[in-house]
Amino acid sequence: MMQKIKVLMVDDEKQFRTTTKKILNRKGFEVLQAADGEQALAMMEEMPQVVVLDIKMPGMDGLSVLEKIKKLAPDIPVIMLTGHASQVSAQEAHWQGAFDYLAKPCDIDLLAGKINEAFHSRSHEDPRAEKLVKDVMVPLEEYTQVNTDNTVGEAVAALRKSFEAKLSTDTLMETGHRSMLVMDSQKRVQGILCIMDLVRATMPVYLNAPKPFLADAIQYSPMFWRGLFTKEILSLKDKTVGEIMSEPPKRIKYTANLAQASHGMLQENCRRMLVVKENTPVGILREQDLFFEMVSIIRESE
Repeated sequence: MMQKIKVLMVDDEKQFRTTTKKILNRKGFEVLQAADGEQALAMMEEMPQVVVLDIKMPGMDGLSVLEKIKKLAPDIPVIMLTGHASQVSAQEAHWQGAFDYLAKPCDIDLLAGKINEAFHSRSHEDPRAEKLVKDVMVPLEEYTQVNTDNTVGEAVAALRKSFEAKLSTDTLMETGHRSMLVMDSQKRVQGILCIMDLVRATMPVYLNAPKPFLADAIQYSPMFWRGLFTKEILSLKDKTVGEIMSEPPKRIKYTANLAQASHGMLQENCRRMLVVKENTPVGILREQDLFFEMVSIIRESE
């Protein structure tokens, strides 16, 4: 996210508003909150650039608020949330001028992408123009980071904490990163530690050593495997991240288009790439970021 977009979030669920604001702020948005229609209309004086509006609210419902917003500021795009509404209500919102609608539970990456689309549609940019890597990447500061001299136990705790932060309410979901950037003392990217690196590190080295047929048969008996996973994890937790990390992700320019990114992932057989601007890392592009853009393109075509 290279430019702050001011978003007005209108929803009567306090936990949903609070959690959504926290996550969208981390993604670079400026988020205003309103608990009901009256408050939302009053906050239009703050000149939000995009409104995210729940259809079903006590008092003035979302459709009524939408109608009034369109009278006050007809050019401001409004995204409707339809967790409690029927398909008919969602279609009615579309007829009344809503930019789009999303159903709860709502994936935060999809919501962020839709906010971006709404903002750019207002600025008269081509809504079907393909986005660049910089438009869909995860900013570097949002990605879980550990140092090379951290222990594996500390890294596991950091990754677990990142997943806990992303599990918020039953109406909001955020995609976990499933990996961590490994940095040196000067905050330079030295590698990446993903869950598969942890799994790989639990395998004793002798499992890949040449062995006679009889030894192989004994080794893979049920008795051999019993307790091995726990033993290796307890041995692994005190090693340093630098001992088991993978090489840094392959690089891609932040101005590359998504076709280039897709080709790069396929050519390198990787699930994430390090996004660079003038040779300086600025973000991570994940396979799920490409997936959510696929979702957006298909929705736009229907």
